[in-house]
Amino acid sequence: MAQIDGMHHSPMKDDAQAPGAPGAPITPLPVGAGAVEQPGAAGAQVIAEPHGSTARVSRGFITLMVLAAVGANIAFITPIAISIALRVQQLAPGNEEYQGLIIGLGAAGALVTAPLAGMLSDRTRTRLGRRSPWMIGGAILGLGALVVMAAAPSVPVLALGWLFAQLGWGTAAGTFLFIQADRVPESQRGSVAGLMGFAQMAAPVLGSVIGAALVFSNYLVFLVPGGIGFALIVLFALTAARENPRAVEPAGERLTFAAVLPNYVFNPRLHPDFGWNWLGRFLFMFGLTLNTTFTIFFVAQKAGTDIAGIAGLIALVSLGGVGAAALGALGGGWLSDRIKRRKIFILIAGVIFAVAATVMAFAPDLTTVVIAGLGTQLAIGIFSSIDNAILLDIMPNREAEAGRYSGISQIAISLAQALAPLAAAAILLIGVTGTDKNYTLLFLVAAVVTLLGALSISTRVKGSR
Repeated sequence: MAQIDGMHHSPMKDDAQAPGAPGAPITPLPVGAGAVEQPGAAGAQVIAEPHGSTARVSRGFITLMVLAAVGANIAFITPIAISIALRVQQLAPGNEEYQGLIIGLGAAGALVTAPLAGMLSDRTRTRLGRRSPWMIGGAILGLGALVVMAAAPSVPVLALGWLFAQLGWGTAAGTFLFIQADRVPESQRGSVAGLMGFAQMAAPVLGSVIGAALVFSNYLVFLVPGGIGFALIVLFALTAARENPRAVEPAGERLTFAAVLPNYVFNPRLHPDFGWNWLGRFLFMFGLTLNTTFTIFFVAQKAGTDIAGIAGLIALVSLGGVGAAALGALGGGWLSDRIKRRKIFILIAGVIFAVAATVMAFAPDLTTVVIAGLGTQLAIGIFSSIDNAILLDIMPNREAEAGRYSGISQIAISLAQALAPLAAAAILLIGVTGTDKNYTLLFLVAAVVTLLGALSISTRVKGSR
């Protein structure tokens, strides 16, 4: 049975007293910093090695983690790419702005739960380890919520279903970063983050292909991606992600009700690199979400048809995004490990995305939109992999509070995903009449904000090269 350290009346230590804070003593990495391969599923079982080992994680471990990440993101992002838009068009034709409201509501829920899940995960002790129970539980909740969305009789029920879907799949997917902080040594962070970034970018493309083939059924378009995610997450959670309970250090200080809210925030003066990375991640994801939330409606407008009519086109074009995302995530991650530089790739990603979004804003035809879309995929691939590697490089007190600080970092993404669709819905109405939408202004704002995010990280973070 899971044991989570609970109510206690002593306050948690301030960030200034945590190892890694300015002026704090330097301590060796505790149990869980390294890993060695052990017999298990496909030879991929990895357990924590004591004494701060920096042993490399195995290929089997990485393979199963990447597959689980692909599955989680297929289940999580396919609704954003196709399924929610399809249901909105069925339930409220001509009100595509509802999609932004629904996605924003889900992101707002994740804003609250992600840090809490991280804190609880840090303190969870079971036979499966700290992280696996949260992966499995999140996948169960996410799959059940997709059933609700498929059967939703109204937009409010659809929105409620997405709220719980995002809580579930977001919790499951968030544990992958915790596990990277627990297990992956610095020498592998760029490459592993590149593979995980590729998983995040490839999954929506694969999800679009799956979703486009299943638009004829409300249930299949939600549950097939969800079933794939559930199966791959459980496989990883029960095999490679398991920890040896004897090798995991005892739980840290107990989490009290009074200590929960302070642990949602951090002191940027004590951790300036983490602060600048948080801001840059927020801005980049805000711009990205501005650009992508209504893209499917924009493409349908350019094509002169409805969403169902362009499903095949979206699936075909999305296949090209796999190559662009692979080039960005895998190439960027591998190169960053080879040349031991990360921030230059963040700047490159920002410039590429800004140029591509600007081209999209003034695109005269559908072909130009497609080419610009491939550019955004390339940029997202680079950013997602390298920013995660930078985060692991600069994370405060990574050995004891990886879940907490990963959750705080996730707030940047969740907040951006919650606010950007609302902002996008408003921007689309600026200076227009009738049923027209101002996509030009929307994509230009996305370009500027994304570039500012890349500059925040590439010029202000000092603790990563």
